[in-house]
Amino acid sequence: MKPNRLIKATSPYLLQHALNPVDWHEWNEEALTKAQQEDKPILVSIGYSSCHWCHVMEKQSFENEQVAELMNEFFVCIKVDREERPDIDQIYMEAVQAMGGNGGWPLNVFLTPDQKPFFGGTYFAPTAWSQVLININKVFREKREQVLASAEELKSVLQSSDIERFRQANTLQELKEEIEQSFKTIAPKFDKTWGGVEKAPKFIMPSVWQWMLRYHYLSKNEEALQHTSLTLNKILAGGIYDQVGGGFARYSVDKEWFAPHFEKMLYDNAQLLSLYAEAYAQTKDKRYKEAVYETFDWLKREMLDPQGAWYSAIDADSEGVEGKFYVWRDDDLKSVLGEDYAFAKGYFETTEEGNWEHGVNILKRNLTQKADKAVLDKVKSTLLSVRSKRIPPGLDDKIITGWNAMTVIGLTDAYRYTGDQKFLQAAIKTVEFLEKKLFAPDTIDRSFKDKRSTAEGFLDDYAYVIGAYIQLHQVTLEENYLLSAKKWCEITLQKFFDEEDGFFFYASTHDLIARKKEVFDNVIPSSNSIMVRNLLVLSSLFEIEEWRTLAGKMINSLAHVIRGELNYTGNWGMGAMELQHTFHEVVLSGKEIENVRKEMQLQFNPFALYAKADAQSVLPITQNRTTEKTTLYVCFNKTCNLPVHSAQEALKQLL
Repeated sequence: MKPNRLIKATSPYLLQHALNPVDWHEWNEEALTKAQQEDKPILVSIGYSSCHWCHVMEKQSFENEQVAELMNEFFVCIKVDREERPDIDQIYMEAVQAMGGNGGWPLNVFLTPDQKPFFGGTYFAPTAWSQVLININKVFREKREQVLASAEELKSVLQSSDIERFRQANTLQELKEEIEQSFKTIAPKFDKTWGGVEKAPKFIMPSVWQWMLRYHYLSKNEEALQHTSLTLNKILAGGIYDQVGGGFARYSVDKEWFAPHFEKMLYDNAQLLSLYAEAYAQTKDKRYKEAVYETFDWLKREMLDPQGAWYSAIDADSEGVEGKFYVWRDDDLKSVLGEDYAFAKGYFETTEEGNWEHGVNILKRNLTQKADKAVLDKVKSTLLSVRSKRIPPGLDDKIITGWNAMTVIGLTDAYRYTGDQKFLQAAIKTVEFLEKKLFAPDTIDRSFKDKRSTAEGFLDDYAYVIGAYIQLHQVTLEENYLLSAKKWCEITLQKFFDEEDGFFFYASTHDLIARKKEVFDNVIPSSNSIMVRNLLVLSSLFEIEEWRTLAGKMINSLAHVIRGELNYTGNWGMGAMELQHTFHEVVLSGKEIENVRKEMQLQFNPFALYAKADAQSVLPITQNRTTEKTTLYVCFNKTCNLPVHSAQEALKQLL
């Protein structure tokens, strides 16, 4: 096949389409200018490399010569990787939803030559797709005025501010009242059999359960901890967790966490390192620690770039079949496990006829069956070895800045709560890669694959980089990390902050038909909520009251939403707790403080911040506190307790 323009792309998703007969363009000035010059509508098709139905539509339609001929004749066709250009995806996803359609990928949207959407949808079967192409061309030619009027109206909707729609003039109640109200709105939705909330499909939504851990820490509400533990246990027992190789799939199609959509995303697993590490710190349940280690092992085995960064995703499909790499026929289990087959059948709840479709088994975990660790490890090792010889799913090996920074946060949490140096070493290597390959003096790029992407980073990239530096400082007490966090926070305020409404734009530039702001937390927390939490930490450590005030205004204006819709404001909710409870600041001084820091940080104290007093420190809270003897100062609300000299004494002051 003759390659099209996408052959020069860096995105693995775009490269998948480089041999299509469709005359694909990337989103760039050349394509947009061509649409205007030729007076053709634009067809923008958006997806990502591990998207199952994106692959299906490609095979059925975009590889079809006749269909491609229609697309090339009537439209300027643009392919977009939503992970490289989430700003484009945001706008046109909202457009399709505003037209009454369901969101999802592949996303196929028809635009006027000046980028205004007028029709769109998700997956189309080949016959339907051909008819859509013919009809859209006809309407655009014969009813141009109606199309343009509709597009202009939709553009106005897209340019309206989500912030204005949802913000209110709230008064924050007492912390106890705020968190109780948030809990009361979500508790009736708990799935008390399978964990999570009562719905399917089920996404894990890590920030909700991290909020629950903090809520229990403050309130001692046992229901919150019990339901969080139930949720985490059921997830670990389900097919959504890779029982053989570790790591979590994107979501479960059922309520029982049993049948996953098998793609594995870096951003899910990064957050789940944090969640399970925190849960281990609070409960000391060894299953949670095991999940952290197994997920890290999977990341190293399948997602690690040789230079220390992390790839983006692993496909759900192999050999054109969803989940084929991960499932097992009963005969295969018998032949490879031999004398251990009966144990494995009971432990993983497999059946001879298969516990899923097409006679295959998804491995899940029987929580009532006790397992000899040596036997279980042997079975897992055997199955992993056999599985590794199968044709693997596709790998999206681009490196996304924000997702890598998120992984640094997950790794630092794993290090904090286990004390295992290998997590910290991996986190430092990742940051060194980002600094070398993706940072300029005042700019962060979005992604890297052999070279930097053409897109500058978005707010989530900058925000997670700031968060990664903060967390590295917390577990090393090396102040250069914190100074980097402050530097990038100042740059982010310059590039993204909207003085008019007091929130951050998602993109630093305004070259699309709308400039959006992320409000709600989803499977990835919203970039505005990440920035709020960064501002609160940095304002505390550097005593920058202006940043604390800004974060407080953002939280306060959405307080009613946090109380009423915790499932989509979990990260905002953690920010609200941090604002109202405020942080304890723990200053460590002396020549031998590393063991003291480690001992303190093995405990779950989510509202404690740490700093080191030495001659080089510029932090206000460390000044005049340099000592030879190991000394700890615990301060709260600008008041410090008497200095102490051991971790245990300092921990008592945190209660």
